[in-house]
Amino acid sequence: MIYLDNAATSWPRPENVYQAMDRFLREKGGNPGHGSHSLAAAAKETIDDTRMRVARFINAPEVERVVFTMNCTHSLNMGLKGLLRPGDHLITSRLEHNAVVRPLRKLETQGVAITRLAPSPETGVVSVADLEQAITPQTRLITMIHVSNVNGVIQPIEEYGAIARKHNVPFMVDAAQSAGHYPIDVQAGNIDLLAFSAHKGTYGPPGVGVLYIGEKVNPETMCEGGTGVFSESDEQPEALPYRYESGTQNAVGICGLGAGIEFILTTGRENIASHEHALLNRMIEGLSHLRGVVLYRAVDTDRQAAVISCNINGYEPGEVGVILDQAFDIKVRAGLHCTPEAHRCIGTFPKGTVRLSPGYFNTEEEIDLTIKAISSIAKSKN
Repeated sequence: MIYLDNAATSWPRPENVYQAMDRFLREKGGNPGHGSHSLAAAAKETIDDTRMRVARFINAPEVERVVFTMNCTHSLNMGLKGLLRPGDHLITSRLEHNAVVRPLRKLETQGVAITRLAPSPETGVVSVADLEQAITPQTRLITMIHVSNVNGVIQPIEEYGAIARKHNVPFMVDAAQSAGHYPIDVQAGNIDLLAFSAHKGTYGPPGVGVLYIGEKVNPETMCEGGTGVFSESDEQPEALPYRYESGTQNAVGICGLGAGIEFILTTGRENIASHEHALLNRMIEGLSHLRGVVLYRAVDTDRQAAVISCNINGYEPGEVGVILDQAFDIKVRAGLHCTPEAHRCIGTFPKGTVRLSPGYFNTEEEIDLTIKAISSIAKSKN
């Protein structure tokens, strides 16, 4: 089997992630922070350790500003719905995932004004000048995706952050496709809210998200409940991270996220990125010469993440996905990838594309076999 759907979820996980989660459930499976016995204390210690690792990973100024959530979608909803009110204005892009698009549609019906900036047709990048021009006195938030989950184009979030800070507007980044793959510094990037999930570039399991909340923002809570601290009060604690973490946490999943970050630091983020880009470049080189195959990717290779899309003339994307799966045992993602507006921007709506996203555990041989498989499919109709 060849797995090329790492943009959806990383697979396989590093061995230390499996081991850490197994060991946690066997030896530390208490309810973290909800008890004083040794198992509960061990579980809380694991969560505290992972919180510290995440804080260092993104250069958060205070560890308490790292909040654990259910997933990246949950994190994004917390930021958007926690800050925006009727009459407010938000700026975003037409490249966003439905995790941003759908909450914004709901907020729009409640009186929030939305400006959606289109990327350049040539580069796939949203213009910094367009962003600055869109800011109004009512602008309360700017939210941008870091890496497109359709064609892998990397957006200049540091430049967006500088504009946001210049105009004193909070800046939120969807780092679902970039966290773990690329260095993210929330302080240097002027990022007030950073959202990502554990199960992609940080090699953790599904069911865990991260939301960094900077000191310049104070989102309203979406959920209140037990926190294990300040239990004498019937009001949600104001102290971070407890203000945003109610109920029993996915402690074993958080443990897996911590192990995933440990793997990245031990292996070296540069080594991981170098291998992934070597595989990506090999794939692009092989596919670009195939008759009938159309590629969707960044023009500037410096702005290309390890995600590309393609289509084959004469085939629907879904057909190609099924053939690759059933005839060649190659796992890819076909369709709109929960990002319909981005497909409108590149002209592939409503059918979408075939997405190929290699990861660290793929090999050159697997890439060559994938190119050969796509070539044979394309030759049957071109």
